[in-house]
Amino acid sequence: MTKTLERREKLRATLIQAAERMIAERGLAGLKTRDLAREIGCANGAVYNLVADVDELVLRVGSRTLHRLDEALSAAESAGDPSPQETLVRTAIAYCDFAAANLELWRALFEHRMAANKVLPDWSVNDQLQLFRHIYHPLAQLFPERGREELGITARSLFSAVHGMVALGLEQKLVAVPLPALRKEIAGLVRAMIDGLVARGA
Repeated sequence: MTKTLERREKLRATLIQAAERMIAERGLAGLKTRDLAREIGCANGAVYNLVADVDELVLRVGSRTLHRLDEALSAAESAGDPSPQETLVRTAIAYCDFAAANLELWRALFEHRMAANKVLPDWSVNDQLQLFRHIYHPLAQLFPERGREELGITARSLFSAVHGMVALGLEQKLVAVPLPALRKEIAGLVRAMIDGLVARGA
């Protein structure tokens, strides 16, 4: 790699890190390329020599968030009772804790909307799909007779239920739930869903 390319890659990494800090502090709506350019010491237009557009910048920040979430979920998986049900409970609680600790970056994952004529790049889709293994693998242990497609649907349903509780529970308005109570409710929800699926299968 030439020195010019090395400098470009270093500046690009600096830009993404600065965008990450800005979203964490201001939320997605507070991300301003002019402020970013000033912070990293380049012209406003030079930002678009480093990333294609704001969509790519937000997705690159999102990729970093998803990788850290992946690490948190992996740590939770190996932190206690190895039974599939309790692994799913720990994973769900870890998801809640990560969202609470990284609220604006976590919200940005779901608030960001691509332009109408654009699709998510493959690398971004893969980053998202990788996370479902934390749900899929324990479910496959619980329901070995189910096919991949059926397990995938169940994994997404379980995620949707937990995500909905987290999103509403962390809403900083009247519906906000204290974190200890939210964690307890999420654990109860996951256990109830798994118990129901097992009973229905029997």
